[in-house]
Amino acid sequence: MIHPIPSGTRDVLPDEMRELRMIEAALRHTFERSGYGEISTPALEYEGTLARADVGDAKPTYRLFDEHGDVLVLRSDMTVPIARVVGTRYATAPTPLRFFYVAHAYRGVRPQRGQPREFLQGGIELVGSPSPDGTIECLSVLCAALDAAGLEGYRVGLGDASLYPALLDAVGVDGEARAGVLHELYTQDFAGLEREVGTLGLDADAAELLVSLPQVRGEVEVLDGLAGCPADAALGSIRAVIAGLEAGVLARVLVDLGLARALGYYTGAVFEVYDPALGVPLGGGGRYDDLLGRFGRPLPAVGFALNVERLHIALMGEERR
Repeated sequence: MIHPIPSGTRDVLPDEMRELRMIEAALRHTFERSGYGEISTPALEYEGTLARADVGDAKPTYRLFDEHGDVLVLRSDMTVPIARVVGTRYATAPTPLRFFYVAHAYRGVRPQRGQPREFLQGGIELVGSPSPDGTIECLSVLCAALDAAGLEGYRVGLGDASLYPALLDAVGVDGEARAGVLHELYTQDFAGLEREVGTLGLDADAAELLVSLPQVRGEVEVLDGLAGCPADAALGSIRAVIAGLEAGVLARVLVDLGLARALGYYTGAVFEVYDPALGVPLGGGGRYDDLLGRFGRPLPAVGFALNVERLHIALMGEERR
């Protein structure tokens, strides 16, 4: 290529652009019909603003200095900027607050993996609505948006970010050993997880629990035999969400007790969207009940983001099938 573009970015030509705009229109219509208002924030944020949140592996990709010497970064998601907006512009507004967006985000990835650094997201943030009601609403809007876009074969994996930390607390794992185990969980490397657990010197029952429970995945009935688990509070939270879902949404849900999101600010229910036409998640989200407090207004919150370009690929894959 004579005039290359930055690694992890791409040009979108008119035919694809028209199809993407149709998907965006379907998402916007669904979000607005559900009572959400569109919000836009700057692509650039102060580095210190994003540093208030634990973004895990979703580190900002590009940094630059403004005329005052302050470090600016391209946003890695929309949740943190919206948390900032709530703390500064909605400090006394009645809740719940409902926002939606269709915007680009930017993340650092290893170029050889072929992952984008710039990608288009469409999603919502529901602020001030605790679990289970807020989570139930969020999942319902998620499924309505995917239905409106025309996706047919998708499923939604549902887990809880507090489940595995609770297990580690119950068996007395902390410090550096805890970090190693959690890393294997976040990368979904269950062979690595078993190896890390094996180095902890736990009794056989505790080690078996740490290795086997994250691999529980399936229809909602898989929860029936898990009474008395050390992480029963997290399992109870999942059960409460499932109990409140309408039949059409419940039919889409898979329980996944090993589900862990790369963003570290999640505190409760977490979920991801899968479709047989694509081998990677189309999007996901969850509860982040501690994040808003870091911006001056402690409120429970939940949201999700769909990767619009991946959704487009999945739709094309379903059409070909």
